[in-house]
Amino acid sequence: MTYLNRTQPDCTAETILTPLQIKVLAAESSENQRKIKHKFNTIAWAIYEIARLGGYLEHRKNTPIGITVLWRGWLELISLCRGWELREKLEKNTNFKLT
Repeated sequence: MTYLNRTQPDCTAETILTPLQIKVLAAESSENQRKIKHKFNTIAWAIYEIARLGGYLEHRKNTPIGITVLWRGWLELISLCRGWELREKLEKNTNFKLT
């Protein structure tokens, strides 16, 4: 992912993420959309959002995104996706809608 971010940052995010992961990242980043400097649904956008989930500090703009913060963000993204899947399963199987 980091290599693709350096070499092809404008490539589509579907290159590295599933549609569910993109949907979760978009939902998580919607409140910060005005601050994001990367085009939506690109590899650069996805890496930035994953790093933000891992604790990347936006005020340190000159600091490159490191592998540790990406790993933490990746684990958080996987956890969020699992929660999303469980909610969809709950709504489908019980006709119970959470609001």
